[in-house]
Amino acid sequence: MFNLLMFNVDWPSARVSVPTGRMFEYTDEHIADQFLNGGNPLLDRLMSLPCLFCEEGTTDETAYVGQINRARVVGREVSLEIGFDTEVPPLQNSMIHANRIELQMSSDWEFSRNHWAIKDVDLYRFLLRSVRPRRQRPTVFQIAEHENIEPALASAMMPFDAGFNTVYEAIRQAADGAGLRCRRADDIWENAAIIQDVVALIDRSRIVVCDCSGRNPNVFYEAGIAHTLGREVILITQNDQDIPFDLRHLRYIRYLNNAEGRAALTQQLQARMQTLLGH
Repeated sequence: MFNLLMFNVDWPSARVSVPTGRMFEYTDEHIADQFLNGGNPLLDRLMSLPCLFCEEGTTDETAYVGQINRARVVGREVSLEIGFDTEVPPLQNSMIHANRIELQMSSDWEFSRNHWAIKDVDLYRFLLRSVRPRRQRPTVFQIAEHENIEPALASAMMPFDAGFNTVYEAIRQAADGAGLRCRRADDIWENAAIIQDVVALIDRSRIVVCDCSGRNPNVFYEAGIAHTLGREVILITQNDQDIPFDLRHLRYIRYLNNAEGRAALTQQLQARMQTLLGH
């Protein structure tokens, strides 16, 4: 069994209150009776069940799997302290709606009404069958099992060469204008192997800028990692011929490495970043 809590509250805050009058809606009577004593909810018994925390809706609303850590009745509400299962990625209501019959949510009204139901379904068995499998782990470097993209982070992949410092500054200015902070691997030292820092930075980034100038093999490798991880990649170059053949079908920004050219690069990059961010 599991608790289905469908309320338009701030679940990530970890502290919410829900009306007692909405408890056990859309719950079979014989199931509800197991969690009631004299008409009062048996909170300790309810807390023993896993939970699916949802907002109303059937599209891209976010849902979480977790548990109730503390619960108490205050007047006509139940005050809850909750936690999320970090091993289960956030879900979307569209996925839950597509599997609603298996989750005993036979009525679409369950997605448009605040309520707390108990479902006689093994939630974790359902998730093992339905949630996308964990990604295969590489051996050359490590990536987190679940994505943890930082929405305001951009990264720059470019040769480790002092001649590119002013280019990096132009990229940073573009990111700043788009409401992002930009970093490159030599800004950080979190791991013994530099490749691990590079990959971790790419994996956390919302946007990755790759400077193909000079046909640097490291940059090509990093661009491939970024594309494989599904990041938004912006290619830039000082020379059209430096864009690898396999990537020439993608749009890229050509720039001149002088003051005027770098200013134009900043302007074009900022516009592209804002487009990708939906600004």
